[in-house]
Amino acid sequence: MLVLLPPSETKAAPASGAPVSLPGLSHPELADARTRIGEALAKVSAQRNAMQVLGVGASLAGEVARNTTIWDNPTAPAAQVYTGVLYDAARMATWGTATLARSADRVRIISALWGALSPADRIPAYRLSMSTSLARIGPLAAFWSKHLCAPLAALAAGGLVVDCRSSSYVAAWRPSESPWVSVKVMRELDDQRAVVSHMAKHTRGLLAAHLVAADAAPTTAQDLADAAAQLIGSDLVDVELSRAASGPDVLTLVIAG
Repeated sequence: MLVLLPPSETKAAPASGAPVSLPGLSHPELADARTRIGEALAKVSAQRNAMQVLGVGASLAGEVARNTTIWDNPTAPAAQVYTGVLYDAARMATWGTATLARSADRVRIISALWGALSPADRIPAYRLSMSTSLARIGPLAAFWSKHLCAPLAALAAGGLVVDCRSSSYVAAWRPSESPWVSVKVMRELDDQRAVVSHMAKHTRGLLAAHLVAADAAPTTAQDLADAAAQLIGSDLVDVELSRAASGPDVLTLVIAG
């Protein structure tokens, strides 16, 4: 089983720690691609139009400025750097050594800067979205789609891929040699169901933590639905699995309204 997560926009900047070591990250064969993105990010972040290129507002000027020293900034495990709703729900920052070691085989965070990370990989805080287009590199999802196929297919090794990513990150790698399940979240109120956004991240985080903590990893879509059903009564009210003729199957997690 391989669980795919998006990064979070919000990040905690480590106060201390050695700078990033590209050979020390998961998939060291991505070092050249990571170097290209990091150098381009540092350069554009020093330009006058940096905020426009990166698609952020004036309140994030400090984070953009921090990009200019990306290779020198302190690092911490990605599990602690990413602090968004999904990561808070998974309580990833509190994962111990054994859980982080298990996640090295089961979880990949798809990143606009690093490509694919384990939660244990040590990275600095940064500001960059997969929807960004960098000069001479172009749209980042298209760039990474050329580099992620081989390492992620090898890691999945034909096993189940559980996809908790948003659409811009899905474009960076679409599993083609593994059973693939996309995780959707809906809210049920008065027998009516509707798509949610904020709580979708929260609920995917709960599922990711549940799957990493489990001793046995699901190998089929039905196994995944059965594992998710263990959360009914505490975090969910229902689980549904929809089969697809093409593309990923869909696992719908239903929360109470």
